[in-house]
Amino acid sequence: MDVMTDPKAMNLRFPDPGQRAAIAAAARQAGVSMQEYILSAAYDRATAVEQRFLEGFKASMARSGAVFAAEPSSIDASAEQRAIEQEVLRELEQQERGRAA
Repeated sequence: MDVMTDPKAMNLRFPDPGQRAAIAAAARQAGVSMQEYILSAAYDRATAVEQRFLEGFKASMARSGAVFAAEPSSIDASAEQRAIEQEVLRELEQQERGRAA
């Protein structure tokens, strides 16, 4: 099948002949085709970028978590408030049991 009509073929034209020769030599040394070598390098670069992003995201999440843990939240009820809520819930449950009986 002709490379020009094969939709899976990769265009391997390089404006710099020295660059093409260096890539061809590296591909030969790795024992793979130029296409495989280039795709592998692109994949390695993409996954390295992804790793850097994920590491930065995890660090950001850790910093955010530390800030939220350090400051008392207006959403987080005090122990007294939680005790009152628990008592109200118990009373509601007793009322419902009384109606069901």
